[in-house]
Formats: sequence, C-alpha cells, structure tokens
Amino acid sequence: MRNKFAKFMYGRYGLDELSKFLSTASLVVIIVSMFLAQTSKTVVFLIAIALLVYSYFRIFSKNYEKRRAENAKYLKFRQPIVDKIKLRREMWAQRKEFKFFKCPSCKAVLRVPKGKGKIRVVCKKCGTAFEKKT
Repeated sequence: MRNKFAKFMYGRYGLDELSKFLSTASLVVIIVSMFLAQTSKTVVFLIAIALLVYSYFRIFSKNYEKRRAENAKYLKFRQPIVDKIKLRREMWAQRKEFKFFKCPSCKAVLRVPKGKGKIRVVCKKCGTAFEKKT
C-alpha cells in the first residue's frame, strides 16, 4: 500500500508551506462555519471546501515551476509577519532588563539597558543619534 502511494506521488509537487497553510485555514473555516447561522453557514463552508480543493490540487500537481513560484510568493509575503512576531516575543522576554526604542529616521528597533537615566542612543543601522530616558 505504501509503495503504491509512493509510486502515485512520484513526479508530483507534494506538500509545501502554502499547502499546509491552505489546509489549516480550511479546517479553521470549517470549524467557524459550524457556529454560524444557516444562511451564512453554507457560503463559509463552500469557501472552506474551495480552500481544501485548491490545497490538494497543489499537492498533486505535476507543474513544479508554477507551484514553486506560488510557494515563494507566499513565503515572501509571510516572512515580515513572522519576523514581527519573533521581535515582539523577544521584546516581551527581555522587557525587565531592556527598553526598546524605534529609530526616528530608519524605524529600526533599538535595545538599551533599563535604569541608566537619560542616555544618548545611536542607531547601528543608520547612525542617527537621539536622547531617550531609560
């Protein structure tokens, strides 16, 4: 059985990050549709099924170039969001020892130790200097 599935999947694109996201999103939308009124339930459920069908279409596709380009576009869109979430987590974990400021010119996030009084902060990215109270 396993060998037959492996033969069937040979030459097909398979599972990637976009397919995982689409499958998860369709599951979430199906769960949300269970709590909606009957009129909107059908529409939301059909959207979930469409997401799931597109996900399986991508998984079983033999057009590697197109699926790889779609996945690259998705990853390029997702990366800034993931970076912001990671930054917020790091800031939350370090909130007791450090204070965080944004550079007024380049908007880079700068970390300075707490309890130093009023200090001059120099941005490592653009070199802009400004004074802040820590």
